[in-house]
Amino acid sequence: MRLPYEHPGTPDLRSPLHLLGWVARGQWRTLLVATAFGVTWMGTQALFPAAISRAIDQGIVAHDSGRLWYWSGVLVALGLISAAAGTLRHRYAVINWLSATFRAIQLIGWHSAGVGEALPRNTPTGDVVAVVASDAMRLGGLYDVFARMVGAIFSYVLVAVILLQTSRALGLVVLVGVPVLVALLGFVVRPLQKRQAHQREESGRLIGLGADTVAGLRVLRGIGGEHTFLRRYAGQSQEVRRVGYHVAGVQAALDASQVLLPGVFVLIVTWLGARYALQGDITVGELVAFYGYSAFLVMPLRTATEFVDRFTRAYIGARKIIAVLVVEPDHRDQPDTSRHAADPPAGATLVDERSGVSIEPGLLTAIVSARPEETAALADRLGRFGTDVAGVRLGETSLTDLPLDTVRERVVVSETDPRLFTGTLRDELDPRGQHSDAQILEALEVASGEDLLEALADGLDSEVEERGRSFSGGQRQRLALTRALLIRADTLVLVEPTCAVDAHTEARVAARLATARRGSTTAVMSASPLVLDQADRVLFLRDGILVASGTHHELMQSQPAYRAVVVRGEED
Repeated sequence: MRLPYEHPGTPDLRSPLHLLGWVARGQWRTLLVATAFGVTWMGTQALFPAAISRAIDQGIVAHDSGRLWYWSGVLVALGLISAAAGTLRHRYAVINWLSATFRAIQLIGWHSAGVGEALPRNTPTGDVVAVVASDAMRLGGLYDVFARMVGAIFSYVLVAVILLQTSRALGLVVLVGVPVLVALLGFVVRPLQKRQAHQREESGRLIGLGADTVAGLRVLRGIGGEHTFLRRYAGQSQEVRRVGYHVAGVQAALDASQVLLPGVFVLIVTWLGARYALQGDITVGELVAFYGYSAFLVMPLRTATEFVDRFTRAYIGARKIIAVLVVEPDHRDQPDTSRHAADPPAGATLVDERSGVSIEPGLLTAIVSARPEETAALADRLGRFGTDVAGVRLGETSLTDLPLDTVRERVVVSETDPRLFTGTLRDELDPRGQHSDAQILEALEVASGEDLLEALADGLDSEVEERGRSFSGGQRQRLALTRALLIRADTLVLVEPTCAVDAHTEARVAARLATARRGSTTAVMSASPLVLDQADRVLFLRDGILVASGTHHELMQSQPAYRAVVVRGEED
């Protein structure tokens, strides 16, 4: 078994049952092997009482040592087969559990990467984390118990047949009693399923609240709001505890049922067997066999109750997994590649018809607005992010007519809130491993990140913590700029690339950026005069529409509104 999969497959998301069936079909071979061992394991144990009965009646009662040795050998053989089958069953049960869990986790990971920003807009981050950490494991747990459940059904039928041959009344008790006992569990499972679903919802909210709090901890401490969020987290934590108590009550009832119902059933079978032995309807060996079957039947019954519990958890988990996997990306390529437009030639102008903005090839273009959200929205449209990208074209070709991979190669947008992941700094800056250390250091110098590298003991081999939390906001911003520069895109769109650094660092970054990108197409969304002074061309937006263009000095003299925005930014 090789995990993770090269490709997890295309899931059936019509319902939780369809998803569970699709997962089972994806690993049918290991499920079949596990089932064979499960049937052998429980079947051999079901034959123990029958073999003991024959040893007593044909060997001890009949004083036949040969038959006694024969049935003793049968018992030893059954024991060895059961031990080997049980070991292999457990091995394949773990394989099935891990296979299903990894498949679910990969599906979520691949889908999350594919849909991008559409996922957090539709599903809270905490829910996605909970689906990976909890629901995927619950889904896998169903396939862990599957082989034992099939073995339990087989052994139940085998015991019933043996008992029917010995005593029709006892056989009917087993045949009717076991389904009745399993059906009685439904009265416990239904409320348990509802309460577990409620607990899952509240746990997801708690995880989401914790993730949001950690992500904004620096800001919260800056404004003194950490105590408010602590109270909110404590309140939600208590709600999860309260719901957990409700689940625990029903779960305890189910666990108690796993002992009580089989116990009552065993008592009935034992009582009936003892009566028939006293009446002479069955032999001494058959009476011992009935006692053995009474003890053995506890195992398949408990397996049935465990399967019901695991199925309930897996069903809820599958429903949560589907809620993540059904989120659609903002844009999806045409399935028919023949409908894609031809790739525009190198040096094509990037145009947003709605705002009137055009990013001329080979120039450093700065775009200014009194409302930063307008320039951020423009950057999203230029990079074909979001749901509203009509009217953006590269040359004469609409971005929506191009394959998404082509757009991502030709136009790269570096957002204002950089995302850093766990790994070495080298992998963080050059994920595809396409650049030498000298090239990485050159790009890092453009972003004025030399001091950052000097502070790291292992240089480019230093580990970056999750979300880059060991770096300040300005350091993360400079690392993100370095990563963007190394992509060497035809058109690079930077959103407020220096808003988190001091003025001296900003001046260095602006000057070095202009030099490094000379002759390349670059758009910078910024109102910083230090950046604007380095731009070849400045575009001024009002209410999202282009109202003036020129150099920074020309606009400062001719556009009072532009001057007000820039001076305000300088004062800030």
